[in-house]
Amino acid sequence: MSVLEQLIFYFDLTGTVIFAITGAVSAVKLRLDLLGVVVFGCTVGVGGGMLRDAIIGATPVAALQNEVYLIACIVTGVLIFFISPLLAHHREIIMFCDAFGLGVFTAIGAAKGAQYSLGPVGIMLCATLSAVGGGILRDVMARKIPTVLTSDFYATASLIGGGLYVILAKTHMPPFSLFASVALAVVIIRLLAIHFRIRLPKARRKLKNALE
Repeated sequence: MSVLEQLIFYFDLTGTVIFAITGAVSAVKLRLDLLGVVVFGCTVGVGGGMLRDAIIGATPVAALQNEVYLIACIVTGVLIFFISPLLAHHREIIMFCDAFGLGVFTAIGAAKGAQYSLGPVGIMLCATLSAVGGGILRDVMARKIPTVLTSDFYATASLIGGGLYVILAKTHMPPFSLFASVALAVVIIRLLAIHFRIRLPKARRKLKNALE
């Protein structure tokens, strides 16, 4: 494994752990048992990447080729189950870390799409699915409309990052510089959206008797 591959692997593993934390915390809020917390941690941690790989035909999926990702999610879920009360007063730190994970997964997803010779739209969708797919699965399991479809400037930040990857890739930027630039841009966009409470407009008009 080259130095570049090692750096990206460590970033990817860090992002996986961060997303596993957010998934496990969500499970704790829903008062799930230990298994439920671990399952939610694994779902958010590696679910998006598994969906991406399955859709583009990159099988066996990365999380099953290198089991360190699943092991990291399981360990994280167990830890969060027992120390969750300590995280109650650190919401800002969790949100910052989540923004970091969003940026890393966006860059990795875009790179994976480019590796499989997808077009611009495919690369952007790979980037977004990698970053938000696990959260969507979590929300479906929790029986609610996915948060990324109802509020917050989250999936949009990832889409922008995917588009940025497509543009910067045409400049023949070195791989790690490209990865870091896209990840950093998404993190900044996400944090600015949180700070200034930027959101996409919502549908306001309700259709009544639409089927009558």
